Amino acid sequence: MSSKDAAQSAQVATQSRAAATPADAGDAGYSKDLKHRHVNMIAIGGAIGTGLFLGAGGRLHDAGPALALAYLVCGVFAFFVVRALGELVLYRPSSGSFVSYAREFLGEKGAYVAGWMYFLNWSTTGIADITAIALYTHYWSMFTSIPQWVLALIALAVVLAVNLISVKYFGEMEFWFAIIKVATLVGFMLVGIFLLATQHEVGGGTPGPQLVADNGGVFPHGVMPVVLVMQGVIFAYAALELVGVAAGETAEPEKVVPRAVNSIMWRVGLFYVGSVVLLALLLPGSVYSAGQSPFVTVLSKIGVPAAGDVMNLVVLTAAMSSLNSGLYSTGRILRSMAMAGSAPRFTARMNRSQVPYGGILLTCAVCVLGVGLNFLVPDQAFEIVLNIASLGVVSTWVIIMICHLVFVRRAKEGLVARPSFRLPGSPVTEITTIAFLVAVLALMWNDPEVGRKTLLLVPVIAVALVGGWFAVRRRVTETADQELSDLTK
Repeated sequence: MSSKDAAQSAQVATQSRAAATPADAGDAGYSKDLKHRHVNMIAIGGAIGTGLFLGAGGRLHDAGPALALAYLVCGVFAFFVVRALGELVLYRPSSGSFVSYAREFLGEKGAYVAGWMYFLNWSTTGIADITAIALYTHYWSMFTSIPQWVLALIALAVVLAVNLISVKYFGEMEFWFAIIKVATLVGFMLVGIFLLATQHEVGGGTPGPQLVADNGGVFPHGVMPVVLVMQGVIFAYAALELVGVAAGETAEPEKVVPRAVNSIMWRVGLFYVGSVVLLALLLPGSVYSAGQSPFVTVLSKIGVPAAGDVMNLVVLTAAMSSLNSGLYSTGRILRSMAMAGSAPRFTARMNRSQVPYGGILLTCAVCVLGVGLNFLVPDQAFEIVLNIASLGVVSTWVIIMICHLVFVRRAKEGLVARPSFRLPGSPVTEITTIAFLVAVLALMWNDPEVGRKTLLLVPVIAVALVGGWFAVRRRVTETADQELSDLTK
């Protein structure tokens, strides 16, 4: 049987199996210990991460108050992506998430590209997270003498230990991480509103709309800097697809997922757009910097150093949470791929607690390379990996939307049934979202420092993917043949 025929046969087999059971081979062996509150808070935690707590500082400095508009626009498209994924989850919950859907609707090659680009996203995001943790820790003078790479390595070791215990423990940790992040943001916003209402001096100036007008307006540096920060803004939303992965380990996805997905939009509006608007009204954009959380900057400027310490501790928690989520999701995605033959066999292994430790350890291995990056270029490590991660995010979201387009087409042909929870405006919504994401990538060329260098990595990644496919395609074909043989017995 040819590779193409085997892939098509496997696709038919997957569809037949989907009709009988709500999971593919990669879903076997998982517990269903994640409860509604866990998944809900994983969705919140995914929407509030390092991209806001650390990344917003440098982006405010570059783009000014218009950053709020960038967050709003990207937030709308992020909602479309997660709504499309939510519909696919209700059609067939899977811990393999969009990789499993890519296998069904795009074939094994689609699943292969989706999985490895997602791995690229989260492994580089993990590097960004441990870099952020090291930067946050350096905020306190008692840690400044410790090299950044040592702090990054310690953080990675701690989060790895937490992740390997059990999915229930992961869910509990994420629940409390998210509670801390939400409570802190709400607290900061209340403080910011109080400072605005009372016209309390902040950093030697009076907060309010006049601050924006006196410092170049909404677009102090023009439109282009706002466009250039778009890929960083998309990175800030990168963990929203965690809802799809987590759905494979919850007992009632049909109840949990719609609530979690629908609540994402107002969270984006409140926490991202609201926070950035407040930050812009409290201090000029030029005061913020890439090396410090903008929230810490504001609290330090109002003469409450202890408040800055507390906020720094919270954003440290946010980075730990993001790293924790990255190890969780890549472990599940790699296991789904390994069961189909497109990832190393050891990534399919699970421990006694039903945790796919093989994939988690592989992600950690890449993060260790990030520790080396912190050793070689500590000042540039965060921006370098953030831009590489943005390639993974964009490709993952594009694949989700393509999968949804094929899913809707098959539903119209009567081959599958769409759930009542649907992405509105199909196919226009998917096509518009894909066009926006591709445009964001193309516009990165206008940033010669980082964006252009990032785009030059695309051919390198493409060559690596093609080479990798030729290395695994025989195993993928053999696995597909075996699955087909088992189903026809």
